[in-house]
Amino acid sequence: MPMIAVDTQFGRLGIVEEEGAITQLVWDGEDQGEATPLLTEAAKQMAAYDNGKLETFDLPLRVEGSQMQRDVCDAMLAIPFGYTRTYGELAKDLGYSAQSVGQGCGGNPIPVIIPCHRVMGARGLTGFSGKGGVEMKVALLRHEGAAGLLI
Repeated sequence: MPMIAVDTQFGRLGIVEEEGAITQLVWDGEDQGEATPLLTEAAKQMAAYDNGKLETFDLPLRVEGSQMQRDVCDAMLAIPFGYTRTYGELAKDLGYSAQSVGQGCGGNPIPVIIPCHRVMGARGLTGFSGKGGVEMKVALLRHEGAAGLLI
């Protein structure tokens, strides 16, 4: 599976394509295989996001996993740039427990593009499964202008 690596303020992010869809984002990724037109576009969009010129990615995405995992990822995609929602709010909307939503966020295979960093606990900031943990979550939220929500 081809991967394109993009250097960002959040580290080197590897974007993976399988069968015409983005399926994974990995921290400390490296270029692998040939850069397809989709990967080239994904890299362009990631660079624009990193430079503050893109708020919403427009890429074909495919999340492998359970229906719950796909539902949680779809709900995260609906959270606008610069905003956050809680695990409990998503759980209520989806009909799952907050714990299940948390597991779905943690299992997000395409972080940043599918913005799991925009999901918070009922009492504020919680962990982040990406490299750098909660500090990376804070950096992503600051980048999006949502840092005021952290106070």
